[in-house]
Amino acid sequence: MLYEKLAKGKNLVKCNLCNHHCVIADGKRGICGVRENKNGTLYSLNYGKIIAHNVDPIEKKPFFHFFPGSEALSISGEGCNFSCKHCQNWEISQLVRERKEIYGENFKPEEIVEMAKKYNCKSISYTYTSPTIFFEFAYETAKIAKKEKIYNNFVSNGYMSEQTINLMSGLIDAVNVDIKGFTEKFYREICGASLEKLLNSVKLLKKTGMWIEITTLLIPTLNDGEEQIKGVIEFVKDELGKETPLHFSLFYPYYKLVHLPPTPVETARKAREMALESGLRYVYTGNYPGDEGENTYCYNCKNLLIKRCGFMVEKNLTEKGRCPHCGAKIDGIFE
Repeated sequence: MLYEKLAKGKNLVKCNLCNHHCVIADGKRGICGVRENKNGTLYSLNYGKIIAHNVDPIEKKPFFHFFPGSEALSISGEGCNFSCKHCQNWEISQLVRERKEIYGENFKPEEIVEMAKKYNCKSISYTYTSPTIFFEFAYETAKIAKKEKIYNNFVSNGYMSEQTINLMSGLIDAVNVDIKGFTEKFYREICGASLEKLLNSVKLLKKTGMWIEITTLLIPTLNDGEEQIKGVIEFVKDELGKETPLHFSLFYPYYKLVHLPPTPVETARKAREMALESGLRYVYTGNYPGDEGENTYCYNCKNLLIKRCGFMVEKNLTEKGRCPHCGAKIDGIFE
């Protein structure tokens, strides 16, 4: 899906799935490592090849306002259109660029939906790497899931093209987007992408009406300065709305950034405080189980609504998406 043939006689193609818009020569692959030009036709090499599938708490994604306490069938194919130096799932996302073979267990979209039904999952989560790179499979699966009254969500780096976002509309119910930093330098050097293009895509996602939550992993010395944190907060407030949940997660040394220290919990707490003071309704801290910042509070009366510890919901007091104390409607998608 979403590619065009270029110069006649040269078998060049342009992929329009994500914001890289790779121009791919015959026999070559795009940045993601899983889309290959074969004689002028672009193929998705990882279609139906599922490298990981698990039943996860929806809070793990993290989604805190999308059927809290429910379970999601999480699936992923190999590859990624980013090259993040801190990737937690680098074995899935990055190694495919170093070899020709695509790993994964073969599935049909119908089988994924049946698996979700078998395990009583409220939704299917396309996750672990950015689902844009296995979009055709996600798209076909989501269409079937919709008919079976199973919800669909993307956990994504947000780097989709406008054409891809238009196809997602009406099929994908919720998206958690990583805003990984707030400078072009960070995105270029750490992720291999463009901040401006990412932000444009997030604004387009908002216009479709999908439920959006934002996650920012705070990495010491790279994106944890006050200016970058303020940039994320202001973008969320001004472009997505004060009802948009914002998650600040703690970094732990991983992959190519093992030389950096873990994020102090106080950094995330300070970021949360800044975001709440700015007027955002729901701001969370992540990767530090038991912290107060994991809980949902009513933005109106400030009472505790959902108590969490890690990925587990210990108490949910909301009543059909409303605060039982003052009756305020809590933003999100609830039972």
